[in-house]
Order: sequence, then C-alpha cells, then structure tokens
Amino acid sequence: MTERAIADSDIADALCEQVRSAYDARTPLRIVGGDTRAFYGRPVEGQALQMAEHSGIVSYDPVELVVTVRAGTRLSDLQEVLAEKHQMLGFEPPMFGEASTIGGAVATGLSGPRRPWAGAARDFVLGTRIITQEGKLLRFGGEVMKNVAGYDLSRLMAGAQGTLGVLTDISFKVLPIPTATHSLRLAVGLDEALKKLAELGRKPLPITAAAWHHGELFLRLEGGKSSVAATQASLGGEPLDASFWRELRDHSHAFFACNDGQALWRLSLPPNTAPLGLDIPEADIFYDWAGSQRWVKTTLDASTLRDACSAVGGHATCYTPQAQGGVAEPFTPLNAVVEKYHRNLKAELDAHGIFNPGRLYAAF
Repeated sequence: MTERAIADSDIADALCEQVRSAYDARTPLRIVGGDTRAFYGRPVEGQALQMAEHSGIVSYDPVELVVTVRAGTRLSDLQEVLAEKHQMLGFEPPMFGEASTIGGAVATGLSGPRRPWAGAARDFVLGTRIITQEGKLLRFGGEVMKNVAGYDLSRLMAGAQGTLGVLTDISFKVLPIPTATHSLRLAVGLDEALKKLAELGRKPLPITAAAWHHGELFLRLEGGKSSVAATQASLGGEPLDASFWRELRDHSHAFFACNDGQALWRLSLPPNTAPLGLDIPEADIFYDWAGSQRWVKTTLDASTLRDACSAVGGHATCYTPQAQGGVAEPFTPLNAVVEKYHRNLKAELDAHGIFNPGRLYAAF
C-alpha cells in the first residue's frame, strides 16, 4: 500500500457547515467515525456527523518522524503506510474493528500494551485542526515536538471523546519500528510475577510490554539485536507468538468474552500496586501494563470496584455498561473540584452542548 492507496477526501467545509447549522439550531451532534468505539462511554443521542469520508494523509515526512492525517482515515491504512517506511504509531492504539479510524483513536485516548514504556496517545499528538462550536476550522499546535506556543488544546482533545470540538486533522510524532523483537512467556504465580516486574522495571531492559494472566507472565522485548538477545538469554522462558499482543490490544483475546451477568472493567492503578483483594477468580483478571492496567470480568457492583481502586489512588471504567442491567456511569464520577473545571471547559468550548452531549457524564 502507498499513500495514494488511501482515499483522499477533504470534506472539512461540509463538516463546518453542518456544525454551524447545529449551533444555530441548538441541535445535538453525534460524531461518528468507524463507530467501532461506540461502546466506550455513555450513549449519545443526536444528528450524526459522519467523519469517515474525511480521510487521507495530508503530509508525511519519514525523516522528521511526523505524519499529518485526516480524522476519518482508517487505522489499518495508516499503519500500513507507516510500516512501509519501517515506522509506527508509538502509542499502539487499539483497533476494535476494521473500520476503526485514527480520529476515534485520539478522541477516546486509548493506548495499547506499549503505553507505560513509550507514552500515551496525547504524548504523540503534535497538532490538530478542530471545528469549533461556531463551525470555524482552527489549527492548534504544530508539527514539531518543541511547539509550546499557546494553550495546548490539541492534546486536550485526546480522551475528550469529541465533547469539546470536532477533530478533522491530527499531526503525530511516529517512531521507528524496533530492529529486533522477541516475546516470551514464563510460568509464574501472581505474587512472584509482580515482584519480578518491579525488579525488571528498575533495570534498563528493552521491555515494551508486560502482562500476567492465570499463572503465566508475558513479556515483549524490542530494540537493538544484541540488547534483545542478551535479555532473552537472561530471562529464559518459552517463545510467545507476537499476535498475543495484538489480541490483547484489540480485545480479541479469548479472555475478553464475558459470561452472562459479567461486566468487563478496566482498573487503572499506580505502578506496583498489590492485588486488591476483590472476590474475583484469578482467571477473570488480566494484568496488563506490568500490573497498572487490570482487566476484570465480574458481577461485582460498580461501587465495590471503584472503592477498592480509589483506596489505592486508582479508578475503574466499565467497558460493557449495558451488562448487569446497566451501569449508570461508565467512568468514575469526578470530585467536585475536577467537575467544576470540566464544566467550565465544556461551557467555554461548547456553550450549547452540541458536541456528543452526555458522552462522558450525564451532566455535560
């Protein structure tokens, strides 16, 4: 595939006109790309603002490690173009279906197994073009890492779920694909695995992914050939097919199939957090990000999970809010101070509440 193989379609003017009409009529908009991440967050009622047609690579400089792409571009297409130049998106965004778009990846702010070692989605966003509530197309940020002028609205859009404006173009820093890679598995219990991960984290090793599930520790090594080979020899273990990390990233691994009555939760916790002592079978917990991100399948109620996470400085997000009769708030409720800032920001950038209203929280 080449850059010319991606459909090149700029419909920014038409999108701006639809936003202007919605603003004047106070019509809520539901921003839609590939619609593969609609499960994430609260459902949105509104007129569809279709982004998939706004696609194509605006510019790509492999030497400078910068690509600018329209929001409706499919993730799979972009990744193939980057791979031709032996480059990649450093935050390893999940792809929940072939129609997944780069705009949806940034809007949800989700990152894959490499996140603790390479950075989150917002860390790779250099600049954006955004349609404001008045239907104006404005540029924020730039195409260099040292751009520090003005308010960093570009990175604020990462994880905002389209509630602050419409992403049309995004500029990213990309990374070279590592020269060597090796994945391995070790038979080890949970306590020993967490201890080992803490020890490995204090050493300059080429680890770019670490997970544990049901008696096995999974590691990915990436970097120079000699470094990967030396670490592989030191750790031992059995070879692991690299597809494991893609399945974990995209939730296509068998673990993510929930039984009746179970909900899938993501627990975000500080590094080196001990097991939370929840009444959940070991087989129903998948430790990712060296233990900082834990996937849990359970029938426990939201307050039990959130109280346990809050006690250690973490939070819990429900990925299947319709399970168990429905979870009122997929995201952990904000404290009063943080909620005030959220409300003020929303009021400033979306005064009439037309952008994905209620997507993050019912009140805004």
